[in-house]
Amino acid sequence: MKLKQQLTIAFIISVLSLIGFSFMAFTISANEYLKFDEDVISLVQGWESPLLTDIMKFFTYIGSTASLIILSLVILFFLYRVLKHRLELVLFTAVMVGSPLLNLMVKLFFQRARPDLHRLIDIGGYSFPSGHAMNAFSLYGILTFLLWRHITARWARILMILFSMLMILSIGISRIYLGVHYPSDIIAGYLAGGCWIAISIWFFQRYQDRRKNKDR
Repeated sequence: MKLKQQLTIAFIISVLSLIGFSFMAFTISANEYLKFDEDVISLVQGWESPLLTDIMKFFTYIGSTASLIILSLVILFFLYRVLKHRLELVLFTAVMVGSPLLNLMVKLFFQRARPDLHRLIDIGGYSFPSGHAMNAFSLYGILTFLLWRHITARWARILMILFSMLMILSIGISRIYLGVHYPSDIIAGYLAGGCWIAISIWFFQRYQDRRKNKDR
């Protein structure tokens, strides 16, 4: 795929994600509680069982800040020592450092209280958008982008996408199941993460192109 096409796709994704996030933000600002949220929470928490609760706690732990820091350090080591992708370290680091900071700023702006319907874990802070959802989307999204550029086998690419989708969705659903986020928080987190990744990739691709032109 040519650079111009890549930049166009990244731009379109960032704009669509921003529009989607803006719609969610406007909706929750106008209506503190959404019928959609109530219906989905009721459905997801209707699955409750001791085994599923343990599984959901595992996925929510995987999406926690501590776990993301450890995973990020492992990925950075792998990119640097094994794949020798030194320039891509900057992109990965920017995405993973920027995601929680951006999420914190947006949460402080909206200050949406967490649901208080049926919590299975105790947690503080604001609800919108979900930090777990946004950070998971950022981590597995940017990892998929970086590895996609160097993996040529079709089956490996498909497996990578399926794994990333499984982790992103499982972490998001776990937050709804455990009663600490509204579904709209999760969707907004995904959209914010998608927008952040797309913008970061756009600047990264532009930088790479200018660097190549200078070396000619």
